[in-house]
Amino acid sequence: MSSEYIPPPPLARILGVSSNSNKRIEVDLTNQKLYAFEDNNKIYDFPISSGLYGRTPTGEFNIWIKLRYTRMQGGSRVLHTYYNLPNVPFTMYFANDQIPQSRGYGIHGAYWHNNFGHPMSHGCINMRIADAEKIYYWSEPNLNGKSSLRATEDNPGTHIIIYGTAPAS
Repeated sequence: MSSEYIPPPPLARILGVSSNSNKRIEVDLTNQKLYAFEDNNKIYDFPISSGLYGRTPTGEFNIWIKLRYTRMQGGSRVLHTYYNLPNVPFTMYFANDQIPQSRGYGIHGAYWHNNFGHPMSHGCINMRIADAEKIYYWSEPNLNGKSSLRATEDNPGTHIIIYGTAPAS
């Protein structure tokens, strides 16, 4: 017998167990719906309003910051699409390599309309406030008791997949 130490083989990953989050948000523009999944289990299914005055981007994104309240303004006074909305609740901004953070696309509550299921926004994903609150606290980054938080490498944002084509108004 040899007295040489032989380390044990690396532990195999247990199927379905990971240190990474298995949460994802899918936004179906065609049906104006937001779905939240953990693994393959649908946790939430909410109506949304995507872009009417500006196209909602499609692709894969990650939440980069969550803000309990924020001011949103933009659009065009000339085109009569200008908006200035204080205290937009439960805002989760998302971005990717093609759509930078500076573009300001987000998922958030909307207090200025109740026409969910139909395009209404300037490109963001509008939700009923109660629905946006559920997604805000369910999604990552984990707030760790704070009201707002930027995603980090150690506390990354939930993956978002946006697909389909919004219906014509």
